[in-house]
This record gives sequence, C-alpha cells and structure tokens, in this order.
Amino acid sequence: MSYAQQHLNEAKEIINHINIDAIEKVADLLATVKKDQGRIFFLGVGGSAGNCSHAVNDFRKIVEIESYAPTDNVSELTARTNDEGWATIFEPWLKLSKLNPKDAVFIFSVGGGNLEKNISPNLVNALKYAKQVGAKITGVVGRDGGYTAQVADACVIVPTVNPENITPHSEAFQAVIWHLLVSHPKLKENQTKWESAVTK
Repeated sequence: MSYAQQHLNEAKEIINHINIDAIEKVADLLATVKKDQGRIFFLGVGGSAGNCSHAVNDFRKIVEIESYAPTDNVSELTARTNDEGWATIFEPWLKLSKLNPKDAVFIFSVGGGNLEKNISPNLVNALKYAKQVGAKITGVVGRDGGYTAQVADACVIVPTVNPENITPHSEAFQAVIWHLLVSHPKLKENQTKWESAVTK
C-alpha cells in the first residue's frame, strides 16, 4: 500500500469514528452566540493558528458572527511574547477585548493544552480566564483533548488512528469541522462565491 493510500484510509477511519453529536453540540453553541450577538475568539498556535485565521474569515463572511484571532495581530503578539512571555499571550488580549458570557473562545489545537507537560500553557491560561468570566468554550482538538476537553461546553476530539500522524490529521480535521459548521443550516447566512456563481 502506498503512503498516500494509508493516509487517506486513516482519514476515512477518523470520519467513521468522529463524534457527530459533539459536532452538532458545537453548532448549537455557536448558534446561541450568534443569536445573542456575541463574538468568537479563535485561539491556536503553529498550524492551528493558520486555521484560526481562515476560520475567522469564514465565520465573519459566511455566518456573520463577529470573529477574531489574536495571532492575526503580529505586532501585538510579538510584543506580548517579548515583554510578558509566551505562556500568557492570549489572556490579556481577551481581557482587553472585554470577553463576556455572550462570547465564545474556540480552540484549535493538536493537544488541547496541558500545564503539567508545559504544552500550550497560553491556551490553558486563556481558557481559565474564559471560565472565570463565563464565556462559552468550544474547540476541535486532537489526542485526548487536553485541558480544552476538560473545560469545554462543547468539544470535538479528532480520533487518533495512527500515533505517528496525530498532528496532520488533527489540523486537517480542524478545517473539515469548521467548514462543516459554516455550512450548517443553523449557522450559514451567505452563500460562498463559487456555489452562488454556479446557481446563477
């Protein structure tokens, strides 16, 4: 079997085992955020940060929910990292943005954060603050979901089907799930360009 076939077979297995009810629960949570005119703050690092940036576009343009990703502001991100440290870059950003119970923090992460192992402590600190102010918490995460899964109101865990491919599958399925969400009838407001062009 070629590696390409193996990788795609693993993706099929993930699709077959992913928790559909969890995805629908995330959709319901975001529908509430939309109804309440709340905001979504997407948090992630590395490849997940890139996914956050793309998701912000889709949730603003297709769903019409006010959305932001702190990692899009490179100047503030690097200033806070330099002056205050990597572990706390997101928490003060959320404080300044006046995160409140109408809002949601949406995590994209391979591991979900783990303070004991010093993995993504910035996400953990941000989530602790979100809980403190009563904001909603959701995410698409890999492995066992980490701290995100422990505190989330709704969370999708990408099943591990090959321990050597956790990162590529986790980050790929972040994109699959958020594209599903912005296409969901409970959330979608606007047609995307190519689909609308085809129907004319």
